[in-house]
Amino acid sequence: MKEDTIDPKLWVPINRDRPIFGPQIPVRFPRPPSHLLRFVLKLFYYNFAQISPLKRSITKLQVSMGVYLSTPKTEKISEDGENDKLRYGLSSMQGWRSTMEDAHAAYTDLDNSTSYFGVYDGHGGKEVAKFCANYLHQQVLSHEAYVAGDLATSVPKAFLRMDEMMCGERGQRELALFAGKIDQPRGILEGSIQSPKSGEVNGQIDDWSSKEGALSDYNGPSAGCTACVALVRDNQLLVANAGDSRCVLSQRGQAHDLSKDHKPDLEAEKERILNAGGYVQYGRVNGSLNLSRAIGDMELKQNRSLPAEKQIVTANPDITTVELSDDDDFLIIACDGIWDCMSSQEAVDFVQEHLNSESKLSTVCEKTLDRCLAPSSGGEGCDNMTMILIQFKKSIDRKASKSSDQQAEPNHNVPGP
Repeated sequence: MKEDTIDPKLWVPINRDRPIFGPQIPVRFPRPPSHLLRFVLKLFYYNFAQISPLKRSITKLQVSMGVYLSTPKTEKISEDGENDKLRYGLSSMQGWRSTMEDAHAAYTDLDNSTSYFGVYDGHGGKEVAKFCANYLHQQVLSHEAYVAGDLATSVPKAFLRMDEMMCGERGQRELALFAGKIDQPRGILEGSIQSPKSGEVNGQIDDWSSKEGALSDYNGPSAGCTACVALVRDNQLLVANAGDSRCVLSQRGQAHDLSKDHKPDLEAEKERILNAGGYVQYGRVNGSLNLSRAIGDMELKQNRSLPAEKQIVTANPDITTVELSDDDDFLIIACDGIWDCMSSQEAVDFVQEHLNSESKLSTVCEKTLDRCLAPSSGGEGCDNMTMILIQFKKSIDRKASKSSDQQAEPNHNVPGP
């Protein structure tokens, strides 16, 4: 490649988690002719690219480059489920994007007293989101703090554990499988996904931390994902979030955000980024990622003198705990493909409007996705979309379920999605 050319394959679309240009894998490529050109390109986008004629031209370019589809994929993956305390519905849709990078997990019975729900919004590829959808809940379940009843410890540990698992030989291999880069016999893949404990595959020990067989310069995936997870145990709700997916609780029709969107411009986030040797430019970490917390993105977690919680980008989640009451109507967990198009209150109002007329919660989710889908490619409403809707059953005797002395018995048959 000549030094004065930019390969179109290296460009990344506007409105994604990464900027309009820059490599998505940790491979060295020639820089543009000068730093001045890079500055001018960024200045052009941030000041002029939103003008309608230019925006239309950019959108056409993105379609021609394979960023957007010429027509959206509106087929949806939906499901419903329930237990004696709650019911849920979910739906996901690829939309205008050329690839689907969202993933999700939903288990009404993670163990005898706990339900688990998670949304994972991938960027730079689908593999990290799929990895988390298959393994994050398993790591929560197998952690010693979880067995002792301490969700507030086990869940953050599981988030950080994802990065550790993906850096070894087995993690590298499974990421390649999820990315569709290699093929394996179906039984091998299924066996690794369905094991409830991280160190076991079909009863045999497989050390996730082993570097044997991994490329010598492999430090983990350059792709990443958000993770917004909700666990309901008896009358307690715990929400863990890293990134800009969001969890919203409807309480008597009023929206209450139970998570915070992690953006680089937030004071506390920016302070950590700077202390770790990074910088914030154009609202992006090191001028690249528009999230300050995520699982994966290992090129932004290479400061060997700092723990995982203090890296430029960290997978360490914020934790919110709520004691549920009969005032609580439902819970929404969704990726930013929804929140870019609706405020938290607008989403609550929309769900409330359709809740009584629809028997299936997944149908309400589908209607929400359709409501957010843009009529044409470009701008808001063109991202992948995933939404989980959880409705609490009012008949729960919440006071009776308060007993914290009762230890949860892990369910070792929890399958991967």
